[in-house]
Amino acid sequence: MRTNPVIQAAIDLTAGAVGGTACVVTGQPFDTAKVKMQTFPKMYHGLVDCFVKTYKQIGFRGFYKGTTPALVANIAENSVLFMCYGFCQQIVRRIFGLDRKAELSDIQNAAAGSFASTFATLVLCPTELVKCRLQAMHELKLSGKIVQGHNTVWSVVKGVLQKDGPLGFYRGLSSTLLREIPGYFLFFGGYELSRTFFAFGRPKEELGVFALYSGLKPTLIRAFPANGALFLAYEYSRKLMMTQFDKY
Repeated sequence: MRTNPVIQAAIDLTAGAVGGTACVVTGQPFDTAKVKMQTFPKMYHGLVDCFVKTYKQIGFRGFYKGTTPALVANIAENSVLFMCYGFCQQIVRRIFGLDRKAELSDIQNAAAGSFASTFATLVLCPTELVKCRLQAMHELKLSGKIVQGHNTVWSVVKGVLQKDGPLGFYRGLSSTLLREIPGYFLFFGGYELSRTFFAFGRPKEELGVFALYSGLKPTLIRAFPANGALFLAYEYSRKLMMTQFDKY
């Protein structure tokens, strides 16, 4: 039985939200270290030094500064991304004159993911800006760039609105698009190629957990656990919801 398009979109959106949550919980400490090291490159001598100093100065909670906007950002981004991914796959099918049920090639799926990222960027940019400011707050105080830090999500939001207005949340939008569009082409392309490789002629949906992890082969420490958790949560939650709807 073919699932209703509206239900399918809702399933993709929900599964994307589950995947986004798993991604943040797993990768937030590494993301925090990345933001700190990029904002203050002379303050830290490497990843281990950043982790040690952060733990000594703030404690374990220091690794999860900005988690709330990070959760909002990832849930919003991945919900929109995977929901639009399904729509963009249909657009790709129309462009190539394929049937609605036709299986797309890995490159075609990568193109659909790249197109979908443009929509996801619109919700990612504002929340990522707030997240990064919260993550670097301690270093901003130490460097004297701010006298009194905004320690809450609302205080950062209020500060941006007062200084730059609503458009202030979209600073760096063009840079984010330049990162996301080619990035998600490789992201989805690598994901689909990995699934094809490890499926060995079987349907991609029948893959196991370890094959999925092995296929990702990330080059960044954060990318391995975070993206693995994202796709794992997305695939299994989506499959579970699809199974339940197919019963009716």
